[in-house]
Formats: sequence, structure tokens, C-alpha cells
Amino acid sequence: MKRESRLFTPIAIGGLTLPNRIAVSPMCQYSAVGGSATDWHLQHLGSLSLGGAGLLIIEATAVEPEGRITPGCLGLYSDANEAALEPVVALCRRWGSARLGIQLAHAGRKASVEVPWEGGKPLTVAAGAWRSLASSAIPFDEGWPAPQALDESGLARVRDAFAAAARRAARLGFDLVELHGAHGYLLHTFLSPIANRRGDAYGGSLEQRMRFPLEVAQAVRQVWPRERALGMRITGCDWIEGGLTSEDAGIFARELETIGFDYVCVSSGGISPKARIRVAPGYQVPFAECVKKMCGIAVQAVGMIVDPNQAEAIIAEGRADWVALARAFLDDPRWGWHAADVLGAEAHCPPQYHRARPNLWPGAALAKAARGG
Repeated sequence: MKRESRLFTPIAIGGLTLPNRIAVSPMCQYSAVGGSATDWHLQHLGSLSLGGAGLLIIEATAVEPEGRITPGCLGLYSDANEAALEPVVALCRRWGSARLGIQLAHAGRKASVEVPWEGGKPLTVAAGAWRSLASSAIPFDEGWPAPQALDESGLARVRDAFAAAARRAARLGFDLVELHGAHGYLLHTFLSPIANRRGDAYGGSLEQRMRFPLEVAQAVRQVWPRERALGMRITGCDWIEGGLTSEDAGIFARELETIGFDYVCVSSGGISPKARIRVAPGYQVPFAECVKKMCGIAVQAVGMIVDPNQAEAIIAEGRADWVALARAFLDDPRWGWHAADVLGAEAHCPPQYHRARPNLWPGAALAKAARGG
């Protein structure tokens, strides 16, 4: 008798219950105008909301204009930004099955760059460059401008901007908010000793480096509804000697748990181009596993999770509580359906597409074989 799929069992994240343990990770699209969503977001997110995942998280969304990675990055710092996201949320609600989250972020010293397909290099003044911000005035790489180290008033402004964006997300009806504390962006530059060389209360020991990210977390916790879900993407490893470790991530996760966060997503890297990341299937799962042993909140694993059996094993073996996939969903927006087929489970499919499912379409087996399934 085939065992019930663990990947397709419900999970409670705070006050939010998801029908399965699959999330679509936030994925930057660099297709906003002035921080506002466009038709691209309507079709992109609308399609992903149909694909069988329990949760869809909207891309890293800047909490102030200076927090955008590129001029094309999404924002939630103005009434116009909020209004532009409203029809996107409505479309996904009306036709999709996934619950909806949004990742609130500040790019820090990695801000003010070209979109990736135009090179991804720092913008010139002529191209509209703005001053980037960080924990310390250390450039991200050679040839990059030195960021401005945040002073007391800047810290307060950014903290309040995160809280204000969370209020907008609540008004829009999102089920979940995730703060971005990884990938070399602003909150990560405070946490990591690679980027944080401050001599005040926000630098030095791990306890002091955690101070500002935890202040931001506390400010968001105070305004985000308890009946919804709140989490943070954190770094499990800097991949540089002397950088953050999985044990540091576990300590940070415990502090977030104390504040009242419901989960952490454990990623890695991004703090410096000097990092040498050993990429392989599931390469970040050991970091999530370590954090899970150190805290009591839900832990999400990410990192080249592509195969349904791989995702199933991560959950069944207790290495993480749920998984998030990014490029696998770009490659196959119906990944959730196909994973359910492989694992003998069920994923929601809109009735308009029922005739493409294996029980109604003989060609489904041919399509599966063509995909290598």
C-alpha cells in the first residue's frame, strides 16, 4: 500500500493553514514601473497561482524607493504601489487556489543596479543612480560605490518603512508577510560580520549585529495581524570563512520565535561575490535542518529542489517542515499538479483545465514521458 504523501499534507503557519507544503518562492521580475506592478505581474502571478502550490509569495518588494535593487523592482511604499497591486491580488484570489504572501525587502548596498539582462552593474548617474545604504560603508564589490552607513535617524526611517509596508500588505489582504534577511540585502548586511564593521550597539557580537534586524521584526510584528502568517528569509551560511554559520542562523531564528514569528526560510550566500557556493540539488537543505533542530517555529527549505521525490523526502525525513521552489515553477508553472501525479496525491486544478489531467486526457502520459517523468 502506497504511503500518504507528506508533501501534500496540510500545514499550519501561525494562523494560516495551507493545503500542502509547497510554496512558490519570491522571484524578482524587474518589470515594475516606479515600484508599481504592471500587466506582467498580472499574467505571471496569475499563472503561478493556478499551479497547485499551497502558497505563492510575491517577489522582493521594496519598502522605500532606495530599497529597490533596480529601477524595475516592485515596491510597496506609496499609494500608487498599493493600488497597482490590488488587481493582481484580486486576480489571483478569483482564479487561483494558492494563498498569497509578499516578501518585504530593502536591497541595501546591492541597490541601484541595472536589470540583470542589461548587465546588472551599478547604475550611472545619467541612468538615474541613487545612493545605496548598508550597515557599514563597505562596497559590495570592486567598482561598486560605497554605500552610506545608516545613522540613528536612517535606522528609524527604514524600520518604520518596513512597518508601513506591512500595513499596506494587510490592507491588500495578503495572508502572509515574509521579511528578506538574506542574499546580501540590507538586513543581512547587519547580521553578517563580512559586511558589518560598525563600532556602535549595532555591530560587533552576534547579539549586537542582530539588534537592527530584530528591531525591524518587532516593528512589523506589532502591525501585522496575528491571525495571518509572519516569517523571515534568513541566511544559513555566508560561504565565506568568518561569515555567518547555521548555528548563528539557529540563534537568530530563536530570537524571531520569541518576538512571535511563525517561520523562517533558510537560504544562503549573497553577502559577497567572493563566496564560493557549492551548488547541487538540495544544497541548502542541511542549513534548514540545522536551524530546525535549534528552534520551535516552522522551517522552510529552499535551494535547487526540483524533483517531487526529493521534496517529499525532505519533509518525510523531518529535515524541514515545508519547501519553496523558484525556478522549478518558472520552468513548469504546473509543478504542483505534476508532483501530485508522481506522489499519488491531489493538487487543486481549476475546472477549466480538468480535461488536461490524466484521468480525462490520454495524452497526459505522453506529455509526462516527454518531460522525462
